[in-house]
Amino acid sequence: MKILFASSEAQPLIKTGGLADVSGSLPAALKARGEDVRLVLPAYRGVAAKVDALEEVARLELPAARAPVRILQGKVPGSAVPLYLVDAPSYFDRPGGPYGGPDGSDWPDNAARFALFCRAVCALALDQAGLDWRPEVVHCNDWQTGLVPALLAMETRRPATIFTIHNLAYQGLFDWATFEDLELPYELWSMHALEFYGEMSFIKGGLSFADRINTVSPTYAEEIRTPEFGCGLEGLLVQRAGHLSGILNGVEYDDWNPETDRLIPAHYNSADPAGKADNKRALQARFGLEERVELPMLGMVGRLVEQKGIDLLLAILDRLMDLPLQVAILGSGQHAFELALRGAAENYPNLGVQIGYDEALAHLIEAGSDLFLMPSRFEPCGLNQMYSLRYGTLPVVRRTGGLADTVVDADADALDDGSASGFVFDEATPDDLLDAIERALDLHADARAWRRVMSTAMRQDFSWQRSADAYLALYNDALAGI
Repeated sequence: MKILFASSEAQPLIKTGGLADVSGSLPAALKARGEDVRLVLPAYRGVAAKVDALEEVARLELPAARAPVRILQGKVPGSAVPLYLVDAPSYFDRPGGPYGGPDGSDWPDNAARFALFCRAVCALALDQAGLDWRPEVVHCNDWQTGLVPALLAMETRRPATIFTIHNLAYQGLFDWATFEDLELPYELWSMHALEFYGEMSFIKGGLSFADRINTVSPTYAEEIRTPEFGCGLEGLLVQRAGHLSGILNGVEYDDWNPETDRLIPAHYNSADPAGKADNKRALQARFGLEERVELPMLGMVGRLVEQKGIDLLLAILDRLMDLPLQVAILGSGQHAFELALRGAAENYPNLGVQIGYDEALAHLIEAGSDLFLMPSRFEPCGLNQMYSLRYGTLPVVRRTGGLADTVVDADADALDDGSASGFVFDEATPDDLLDAIERALDLHADARAWRRVMSTAMRQDFSWQRSADAYLALYNDALAGI
């Protein structure tokens, strides 16, 4: 199958979040199955330098563009996946990240930047770049590619379109004047198209016009049809429910596997988990914590924002620090949360905190902890809980999105039938989180029961191959419907 995979970020070229993990891994998994999949990405500053043997294969004259746009072709590093870079230096060759400047603020012309990207994707999809290659399916991801299904829907001979929602909270909203500046067809300014309460919504282009819509977990696909999670788009999503599904993201077990992980000091597996204790000692040393392997270690890695439930943890921290345990936290986010954690680490000898991100330390926290905290208010999919399962680090999660789809609560029934793999709580409250942690500590005190649950967790399979199979079925379904 010929598949054009359009994304605003992809590992190992450019990353701000989980979208990059999916865009780096899913095309590679599809390619490994023999599919003709090609990735298209903006040529941000520094990206081209990471790609060997790039060559210009096309020049495009696009509506509202300030200059001709070059299409550069190469291969995704470390992969056999062909890569197209949309090279428009005045739009993408800038300092900072893909969506904002070095100070963290959004680029004021993001609408123009990603409209240009979408038009380039459409040109490739319609074989207007002279490459003699026409995809059967165009797979779009998040708001930055939302105009692609809308523009392709206006063509009589077109590929099928898939639109994946990685996080509905980010919608690409801009005003009417911006819509006019982009020189988009006026018929797209409609409540049935891009118009959203007087603004233009990029994501609505994907939701309204894609042949199939999916999210990154089955539970999130249900949640976004409710007012609590729908971000004002729940009505449209209910309307399109027959074309909406959820497919769990996969995990790169080549990178996240305690048997082979190059970033941890001791390897281990479910049959012989002894090396986990060595990793715990290394983690305690890294954070300057007392070396006591018998103490439960709670780890947390992620953004320090309310969505991730860091405020719930802070609300119970005083009570938690009175218990016989240690906590290791790695992350960055809202300044107030960073300050609170730094202050707490100075007061509590059993709390280690590092602000920022460190890939090696993230792996060590997974390998050296007994429990992994993910008390998210919402979580479209989540990856750390799946990493934690493979590392035998039992997740403590809220029952939402992909967390609900991947972790089986260690209640009495699940413990009896051997399906338990972690600890799940329902309400986003400090007391519910604390109750889940206390249940986990009680189980940890029973070494035999803990080992059984740990073994179950480590046997879970969330590989990309499973996800790739599900996406191929979705592509075929979309093709059958056009």
